[in-house]
Amino acid sequence: MRYLSIALTSLLLSNLALAQNVAPPVATPKPGQILVSGTVPDEASKQSALSKLQELYGADRVVDQISVGSVVAPANWNGYVQKLINPSLKQVSRGQLKIDGNTVSINGEVSNEAQRQQIASEIAGNLNPTYTVKNGLRVSASEQGLLDQTLANRTIEFESGQATLTPSGMRILDEMSAALSKLKDKKVEVIGHTDNQGLRARNIALSKARADAVKDYLAQKGINGDLIVTSGQGPDRPIMTNDTADGRSRNRRIEFRVSQ
Repeated sequence: MRYLSIALTSLLLSNLALAQNVAPPVATPKPGQILVSGTVPDEASKQSALSKLQELYGADRVVDQISVGSVVAPANWNGYVQKLINPSLKQVSRGQLKIDGNTVSINGEVSNEAQRQQIASEIAGNLNPTYTVKNGLRVSASEQGLLDQTLANRTIEFESGQATLTPSGMRILDEMSAALSKLKDKKVEVIGHTDNQGLRARNIALSKARADAVKDYLAQKGINGDLIVTSGQGPDRPIMTNDTADGRSRNRRIEFRVSQ
């Protein structure tokens, strides 16, 4: 069995393993360090993984415990490893990414539901159809978790092509206002997103107008507008494919993010 495992502690990667029956690493990563261990089939595979991690996190933060041994990697394995070690992994804490043959599993904590779906979607998009992706990411129990649990993966709806909330959208925002009131003086970003249909410039403007409409509605419910920052990302951050009607519907969304 061949696999790549990346475990994260705190906010950074701590462990990268590639092999069958890898023993627990001898070293214990310090906060901010990335511990890399396991067995790869050749020196080129080792250097490929190390170089990618050092590029992403800095050479001084990568602790090398990878060995070269008698393992056989699947076809194009190095290429897939290169694609999977990407900036999105920095959003995961206390987790693990594992490539086990043609099965890729990711576990750990992210700050919101949109991140959870986006990271899994990116992983799937970087692999060929023979791979299976298991998404074990979870939203951390925090202020952000409160907002995500309240939104509950629902879509705040607007009139088609407009920034006018529908009654259904207002009802969800009534619940969101109650959750936001529990955050006291925390600043929150309200981010509008669209699908990729139509001109990008128009979608950017529409997503911003919808985020502003959400802010205005929340202000009517007593939420301090000074604590709400709005932006429009248009089609630039999809969480699902835009090739299906359901995917486009999921991408047309409002995201709430507690400012760090």
